[in-house]
Amino acid sequence: MLKKNRTTAFRKFISNPHHYPAAAIAMAAVAVGAAPALATTGHHAAPAKPATTITTPAKPAPAHAALTADVTPTAQTRSATPSNPWAGDGINQLLPNGTDGTQSSITLDSAQWANATTIVDTAQSMHLSPYAATIAVATSMQESKLQNLNVAVDHDSLGLFQQRPSCGWGTPAQLTDPSYAATAFLKALPTGYQSMQVDVAAQTVQQSFDGQLYAQWETQAANIVSSIVNS
Repeated sequence: MLKKNRTTAFRKFISNPHHYPAAAIAMAAVAVGAAPALATTGHHAAPAKPATTITTPAKPAPAHAALTADVTPTAQTRSATPSNPWAGDGINQLLPNGTDGTQSSITLDSAQWANATTIVDTAQSMHLSPYAATIAVATSMQESKLQNLNVAVDHDSLGLFQQRPSCGWGTPAQLTDPSYAATAFLKALPTGYQSMQVDVAAQTVQQSFDGQLYAQWETQAANIVSSIVNS
């Protein structure tokens, strides 16, 4: 009798569900074995898939991996670059006798800097003083503006120091080699050049028309030598 009444109630709910409370709905559903409603969206929830764990086997380390830390050079194994022996020399070494008269200056391009560097390197290789390099650079600034002139502009004068083949300085090919020209000039410096003004020492070698002109390049020549040895 009870089962019949439940079935009758469910059939009446189907024809007019708004007249029955929620409890009656649940009872009717149980009577006919219907599944309870899910969310109000009207969709059925998908069954959860079992989690799958994938284990990736570890790659074996290369045979040389253990040696990696041993091949990195350390500070102790790197060879240190020696500093220039003239680095840090002040005005007392580069221009010990001061300046004489009004000073001039020019702007140097890369070729002029290269020629100045050759002069400084040559003086160092000959174990001369920084002042010898200052005198040589100042002399070349007056004679050629530190340009390696390979065409004679004054008689047969050539190169950085306008040295003349006819006066025994060397062949044209030698005098247009900056290293040879610098060596020839520095070898001709007087023994007491260290106590001479720049222009006096330069004129002793060059025997030019007006030796006083070398003095105007003293300050810039010293600065050029300083820049080269401290670079």
